[in-house]
Amino acid sequence: MFSSQGYASAARRYAAIDTSSRVEGATPHQLVRILFEELLRAMDSATLALKGGDMAKATERQTRALTILHALESSLDFEKGGEIALSLATIYRESRRRMIRAIGEKDAAPMESARAFIADIASAWDQIA
Repeated sequence: MFSSQGYASAARRYAAIDTSSRVEGATPHQLVRILFEELLRAMDSATLALKGGDMAKATERQTRALTILHALESSLDFEKGGEIALSLATIYRESRRRMIRAIGEKDAAPMESARAFIADIASAWDQIA
């Protein structure tokens, strides 16, 4: 049997392998989809940790979410994307601001509202063929 620490470590290794296998050979569109999936998972985990009072876990998951948001924003092409890229950048920045506020105030509500923004974008991305 695994200890709770051993189980968590095994789960992280499995998740890393799963993500690696999905990324290998993925198209750029699929890579963005994977980023959105991972971002939503990190935000969900941070929210649960906040609600449970586990600030270390909440901060860890928030850091992952912020890193993914940064990657998404960095990949925007403002020349080709025009107004859409500008709108996405604004949403990503506001989402980051809310996530930071959630941790600072130890309140899950700003994290949940940031997640709603991202979920809408992820859903729209899934509609693109």
